[in-house]
Amino acid sequence: MQKILFKHIDNSPLIIFRIIFGFLIFLESIGAIFTGWVRRILVEPQFTFNFIGFDWLQVFQGNFMYVFYILMGISGIFIMIGYKYRWSMLAFTLLWSATYLMQKTSYNNHYYLLMLLSAIMVFQPANKYLSVDARLNPNIKSISMPQWCSLVFILQMFIVYTYASIAKIYPDWLDTSVVELLMKSKQNYVLIGDLLQEKWVHYIIAYGGILFDGSIIPLLLWKPTRKWAFIISIFFHLFNSFVFQVGIFPYLSLAFALFFFESKTIHHLFLKKKPFYEESETVIPKYKNVFLFVFVTYFIVQIGLPLRHWFFKDDVLWTEEGHRLSWRMMLRAKSGHTSFKVIDTKTNVVIPIDLNDYLTQKQIRTVSTKPDVIWQFAQHLKKSFAKKGMDVQVFVNSHIKVNSNNMKQLIDPDIDLANTKWQPLQHSDWLLPSTQEDDK
Repeated sequence: MQKILFKHIDNSPLIIFRIIFGFLIFLESIGAIFTGWVRRILVEPQFTFNFIGFDWLQVFQGNFMYVFYILMGISGIFIMIGYKYRWSMLAFTLLWSATYLMQKTSYNNHYYLLMLLSAIMVFQPANKYLSVDARLNPNIKSISMPQWCSLVFILQMFIVYTYASIAKIYPDWLDTSVVELLMKSKQNYVLIGDLLQEKWVHYIIAYGGILFDGSIIPLLLWKPTRKWAFIISIFFHLFNSFVFQVGIFPYLSLAFALFFFESKTIHHLFLKKKPFYEESETVIPKYKNVFLFVFVTYFIVQIGLPLRHWFFKDDVLWTEEGHRLSWRMMLRAKSGHTSFKVIDTKTNVVIPIDLNDYLTQKQIRTVSTKPDVIWQFAQHLKKSFAKKGMDVQVFVNSHIKVNSNNMKQLIDPDIDLANTKWQPLQHSDWLLPSTQEDDK
């Protein structure tokens, strides 16, 4: 393993990837401000639904989030030009991770992936060539890199795509009912809106998605199919970019092709003036044992996390337990309605709750279907009334439907969620089973 990981190869792919990566995160950061995303998700709400356990991040919520995204945009520029690379990459990673953990209303697997990739990039020797750092300090200049620098991205993307493919192999996806629901919201798209409603298109999207996700990495790794796989990737990711509007992810995915093509090809296309490294020397660093431990542990975690939903009771599509951090992308459509009943424990008076007094419309849609968010809002209500000197109970009446299935009750209406502890490592008993009878 040491010879594979620490064998040196030409670093042209990593240098070009750094430039593209920096440019894309600059666009992601600044674009989030100018499109109003930061305002809608992180500034206007009274509070955000952070990942449970990260409540302390609420201190940043509000106008200060504009500062976060401006700093991330500046970091992106510095990364692109290779200036103060390590510090710039670390700054972006911390800021992006904070904003990711701070809100779940706009949860996106691609945001999680960007957090992981940013953390990996902190340790990459990506500023060794064609960078301000190398110009200011020629001693760091290098035309090679250890092979692990490339392999870590290949393995990460293999995990992402493989789990994304496997997750789609379930009845509602295979019969295209999920795709049909997803495409209904695209009906008004110019030129292709009506086309996206055709059943044969739904089958292409459903089965094409499974085949693409499951085979694209092996096809890119095998030289005879590499070029065709890349061409298919271009169409696939541009389609996703236009139809699903998933930010920089499609273009970032295309950029990963740099690590699948031969270094000499990338060198010839982008860095002809750079000397090409051909020595294939193996350099074992002094910290090899620490590196191997971190490397192996990281990928064990990455392989294990998407499997955790199998250890929870009931269907993950219903409970959402183990859904996040698992590459379960665009798998289902959920809708429903949820109401909260607050009771003053001293007087037994029922206090009406209007969700519009507390939440934005997007947050209301989230709190209508996601169990952990429902629990968090019950806790928020408890704290809000505690500030007024009141001790309350919070009961929830929630009915949801998953995909084209009938509406069912999600939460046990007799459980006081305000005084129920969150148990992250076991099934929440206040969730009613998905096998219950449909609503009448």
